[in-house]
Amino acid sequence: MSVAPDTTVELDNRFARALPEMAVAWQAEPAPALRLLVLNEPLAAELGLDASWLRSPDGLGLLSGTVVPDGATPVAQAYAGHQFGGYVPRLGDGRALLLGELVGPGDRLRDLHLKGSGRTPFARGGDGLAAVGPMLREYIVSEAMHAMGIPTTRSLAVVATGRAVRRETSLPGAVLARIAGSHLRVGSFQYASAQAQTVGDIGLLRRLADHAIARHHPDAANAENPYLALYEGVVAAQASLIAQWMLVGFIHGVMNTDNMTISGETIDYGPCAFMETFDPATVFSSIDHGGRYAYGNQPTVAAWNLARFAETLLPLLADEGDHAVELATRALHEFGPQFDAAWSAGMRAKVGLPTAADGEAARALMDDLLVLLQQNRTDYTSFFRDLGRVARGENQIAAGFDEWLARWQEFGPDIAAMDRVNPLYIPRNHLVEEALTAATADDLQPLQELVSALAAPYDQRPGLERYAAPAPDDFGPYRTFCGT
Repeated sequence: MSVAPDTTVELDNRFARALPEMAVAWQAEPAPALRLLVLNEPLAAELGLDASWLRSPDGLGLLSGTVVPDGATPVAQAYAGHQFGGYVPRLGDGRALLLGELVGPGDRLRDLHLKGSGRTPFARGGDGLAAVGPMLREYIVSEAMHAMGIPTTRSLAVVATGRAVRRETSLPGAVLARIAGSHLRVGSFQYASAQAQTVGDIGLLRRLADHAIARHHPDAANAENPYLALYEGVVAAQASLIAQWMLVGFIHGVMNTDNMTISGETIDYGPCAFMETFDPATVFSSIDHGGRYAYGNQPTVAAWNLARFAETLLPLLADEGDHAVELATRALHEFGPQFDAAWSAGMRAKVGLPTAADGEAARALMDDLLVLLQQNRTDYTSFFRDLGRVARGENQIAAGFDEWLARWQEFGPDIAAMDRVNPLYIPRNHLVEEALTAATADDLQPLQELVSALAAPYDQRPGLERYAAPAPDDFGPYRTFCGT
């Protein structure tokens, strides 16, 4: 493996040093012909990385894992997880590598992580590779989420490898370089908990919890019960995150416990998509046959995942098992009220209700709206922007909303505020597919235009009307795939 000059980029190895039992040193597979598909230059600047160097052969080597800085030790991370409700004790980074942590101002750490860099000891029969389409999907959607202000891992670059990847057909291969607060997951704690039960020692579990506190919830360190405070912090972060997903119609598609972060960032954009016609039962993922991860089920699933997280922490919460369960249960019960509060506040903002609006009447107004949206098969994203236009006398909403509109206008909604929280441009599924199909055939212009539109989702701009329009009628039923 080539080595980049020390002066180019420095990577720390704090995860591997703190938790060597959960880190397997590994190297990316060589790539026959690296070619940059997309580089997130604003993110590179934020990280203190030279965009021009990242475009160089050594830079592309870093972004694909084939060139690493002197002293860096790429590792595949171990974790377990419940996948569609079934527990798998050993998952881990089957096709991914943590190159290391970038250290920013204030000693803030950001993971530099790769997807599609080749098989690791956790590959479980997979080829460890990734195709151009799924990696660009993560780039598009994660950056759109960031632009909407939703906590998320971010995409630094996608690099074509020149290697063919076999799926249903032969597809061009790629590696995604991802940035995250960390890759600590509920599944990380499930792995450490299982190890504790096997060896009869909670040392690894305690070190993992201490690492998570230091990394993401530092205030918990000063709490009377730091591990309970850690759990409460994760519950609160996830309640806020899931509410934000729901408010923009985002469907993650594969909310396994190994895809729920301790930081509260959205991670692993596999079969994800945005709901267009409002329906809580909406599912896009081709592998979600029972609708476990449907749009309307996401808060319930998040609470279920957090219950699994609580189970791993019980030995740290209290010496007596019954008391630990009591503490964890009480904290978990806060998820529902916290989610409801975040959702209600967000919906009030989406329809422009003043802060002083009567709470019971406002809640009834929002509940009735959701019923009408479903009954009328209304485009979820367009409705809220159209609502503002109605108030300004610029537009009309389809029949069926007249009585609701009269009640809404009695509240004196703030129309300008609505436009600041309701995105006009989201990664609409037909546009994403158009961009991915073109990019797979080496035409990157549709991708670049889509990413440009999504970078300012709340600002209406001339010439971008197609990016705000729902899918055409002939787009048909939409299905997404994991890409593995």
